[in-house]
Amino acid sequence: MRYAVLYGTALPAPSRLREGRSKDGTPMLEMRPDCERCGTDLPADEAGAFICSFECTFCADCAEKLDDRCPNCGGELMDRPARVDDNLLRHPASTQRRFNPPPARGRG
Repeated sequence: MRYAVLYGTALPAPSRLREGRSKDGTPMLEMRPDCERCGTDLPADEAGAFICSFECTFCADCAEKLDDRCPNCGGELMDRPARVDDNLLRHPASTQRRFNPPPARGRG
């Protein structure tokens, strides 16, 4: 598998990769529908979502509170590009919500 050779990591079999692919067969962003930290809706055709290299997804407010660092992997959070018009119709965004609030802090 070419990816494993280049990056030294194993990926699932090609049939297990996301179904969303471009015309040339490369995988596309999943375009997750919500912020993992607060649950805010993040439409795929609008700005305001931030992702890390693993596609963990956060709203602008949470990304700022996290100092643009992913709490899951420590990677940098970057602006997620929008998917608009015909591209969004042909390749819809994910509908699986990933809301996973941080644990409540006890009083100390």
